[in-house]
Amino acid sequence: MIVMKFGGTSVESSEAIERVAKIVGSRRKQSPVVVVSAMAKVTDQLVAMGQKAASGDCEASVGLLQSLRKRHRQAALELLGAKKCAALVPKLESLFSELESFLRGLAAVRELTPRGSDYLLSFGELLSSLIVADAFAVRGLSAAWVDSRECLVTDDKHTRALPQMAQTRERSKKKISPLLSKKRIPVMGGFIASTADGVPTTLGRGGSDYSAAIIGAALDAARIEIWTDVEGMMTTDPRLCPDARTIKRISFNEAAELAYFGAKVLHPATLLPAIHQNIPVYVLNSRNLRSTGTQITARTPRSLDTFRAITAKTGISIVNVVASRGIMVHGFLRSVFEALDRHSTSVDIVAISEVSMSFTMETKRIPKGLLTEMEQIADVTCEDQQAIICLVGEDIHGKPGIAASVFNTIAEAEVNIRMISQGASEINISFVVKESDVPRAVRRLHEHFFPTNEPAALRSRKRQKTNGTARHGKNGSVVKKSARSSARPSNGSKSVIAERKSSTWPGLNI
Repeated sequence: MIVMKFGGTSVESSEAIERVAKIVGSRRKQSPVVVVSAMAKVTDQLVAMGQKAASGDCEASVGLLQSLRKRHRQAALELLGAKKCAALVPKLESLFSELESFLRGLAAVRELTPRGSDYLLSFGELLSSLIVADAFAVRGLSAAWVDSRECLVTDDKHTRALPQMAQTRERSKKKISPLLSKKRIPVMGGFIASTADGVPTTLGRGGSDYSAAIIGAALDAARIEIWTDVEGMMTTDPRLCPDARTIKRISFNEAAELAYFGAKVLHPATLLPAIHQNIPVYVLNSRNLRSTGTQITARTPRSLDTFRAITAKTGISIVNVVASRGIMVHGFLRSVFEALDRHSTSVDIVAISEVSMSFTMETKRIPKGLLTEMEQIADVTCEDQQAIICLVGEDIHGKPGIAASVFNTIAEAEVNIRMISQGASEINISFVVKESDVPRAVRRLHEHFFPTNEPAALRSRKRQKTNGTARHGKNGSVVKKSARSSARPSNGSKSVIAERKSSTWPGLNI
């Protein structure tokens, strides 16, 4: 059997769901299990409803609900026709009534708890999966709707729950395997789950990919297919670089690194269950029924390119923590790491010296009390609007001169580097720049490491056109400026750059 996951843009309308039905029909002989996200933008609308209701604006919240109701009922009518739609409407209306009651109650108490947020956001997946299951049946596919909350078991960490695989495996086989044995096609929502006691939870925003991988691992799937609106994983974001091309094959480690550092195609946790079970993952384009996309496996042939891909993670802050020399030096680092642990904080890149430490985090995930607590032991500053650029490729540690090539290219783009890291896995080189410098830096790096067959003169003209803020000399050439790393060592002490997996700088070949 295989697991097929379709994202929000793949089920955003009746036309999109028609395409999904054709794709699933083409895999019918392979016993597919289908996982679908909420229709595009629905989760955002649910979040907005919750915010308005929690602020006491019940009417505005219910107004958004009516818009949601209209959209789903219209899609159902277009897909099923009047008669079949009439049979589905009571199920949809039951969910809408339940949602409206919740919003009115929320407006009364004016507090949206994490548990309430999980309950609220579950409606998007429930509505879309019900519609998709009936749409399949109308088109001759023997579909059966399955409530994901009866299969996926998690802990009780609401909004970012973690799967309990033993219980999930047991429940999934009990619920889904009998359907597969009868040649039925199970259709279920992604992202949503429940505790062992049946309390609704979610795996976090973008968690439908993760759901598919969990179900695939629980059922020992032959492969997992992630259907989205792009042609697989790309060498970089095509919105930043039009020359980006599809990666045909990539390793689990490389793909996971890219997902963690900003690649939008996959949820960062998606690959973990697949890695544990050694299940190949395919990223495919739902707008192209013949898509070959990207294949993700444990091992891949060596790439002819130095790197497999370049990605950027924006919305980053650099937090600088500096203690006075001689004051609490012995326990300084321990105090900082203990504070991070108390706030359950995950950091990306770390730079450490004797009495100072700098680390990067997603700006929106910095706990309110963390900086306040650290100010009790050191001077703390926080710099927002930063970004991490990450170049990923296996075996780069065995190729001398790669780091020099990266940083020379960045210098030519007149971009200043703030921090540098090469992880213990030695499959990435990462560095921090200002968020506004990301487009220019990524374009120049992609041009250098993934050259096209265009004449050099044409590439040069394109580069000068896109580097709108670059400074040019009299002859039109870019005036070079050295890139420099500012990991903020204090009092002349020497920084050691580290990454989330490493406290050293292993094998950086310059």
